[in-house]
Amino acid sequence: MTTLTLGKAINEGLRRAMEEDPKVLVMGEDVGKLGGVFRVTDGLQKDFGEDRVIDTPLAESGIIGTAIGLALRGYRPVCEIQFDGFVFPAADQIITQLAKMPLRSLGAVKLPVVVRIPCGGGIGAVEHHSESPEAYFTHTAGLRVMACSNPADAYTMIQDAIRCDDPIIFFEPKRRYWDKAEVDLTAPGLPLDRARTVRHGDDVTLLAYGPMVKTCLAAATAAEGEGRNIEVIDLRSLNPLDMGVITESVQRTGRCVVVHEAPVFSGFGAELAARISERCFYHLEAPVLRVGGFSTPYPPSRLEDHYLPDLDRVLDAVDRAFAY
Repeated sequence: MTTLTLGKAINEGLRRAMEEDPKVLVMGEDVGKLGGVFRVTDGLQKDFGEDRVIDTPLAESGIIGTAIGLALRGYRPVCEIQFDGFVFPAADQIITQLAKMPLRSLGAVKLPVVVRIPCGGGIGAVEHHSESPEAYFTHTAGLRVMACSNPADAYTMIQDAIRCDDPIIFFEPKRRYWDKAEVDLTAPGLPLDRARTVRHGDDVTLLAYGPMVKTCLAAATAAEGEGRNIEVIDLRSLNPLDMGVITESVQRTGRCVVVHEAPVFSGFGAELAARISERCFYHLEAPVLRVGGFSTPYPPSRLEDHYLPDLDRVLDAVDRAFAY
């Protein structure tokens, strides 16, 4: 076992993938000499050279467009979008090309491109640096969408994503980059499309992903003092969804709260709530409740603590679920 931060775990996962397959390339703004703004790619250009760790121009559409061309020629590009809010100039390439070309060719064309996106708030950043754009991509048929929440998963998930022949949007919770945990560098991870029950309970199910998993675990620990036993599920894969794990849990607990940083309105939690209502209707003791950001643009950093869902807002939703 090795103690790693989440950022370093991704670094080690990228390193291992590059060692195993010479067709794996890393590309993005400042990923080479600087090692990325969060230092996630630190040391990779030094060890693998400028032909495999490529500092690109400041042009997200060019990064993804180039990656698509490289994938068509047999490479496995890993693109870093420097901040979540910077992905939108690349939306055309991701939505109209990357997501559609494999199906358009009836599977003859493979596009094994991984688009890494640091996501979410909590670091005191300025506008466009604290977004949660996952719903745009889960709504885009043809993309897999992943979200890691801890160092152990980050290490295995990035490797499995690179090995996968499907295009993948890979969200990394930027405020968790410095969280440390023990990582077994030899153990295989869960399959990419599996959710993980990170805390077992019988009273209510909390569904979360990325940065909110840690928040939900803290809420579950605090709720123990009130005699409530909360189950926490880390979704890991947003598209496809592991509805087996979700359905089993909610049918057993009878209550469910979905938590994410993105605004609640038309957020990913709405899809979860709809699916759970369809599959678990006769088991539910209360409506599926959602906790998320407010329907405003992300606020200035001095206000983000009021915007981001925290332990108290999660516990309030749990209380409301029990009030029915």
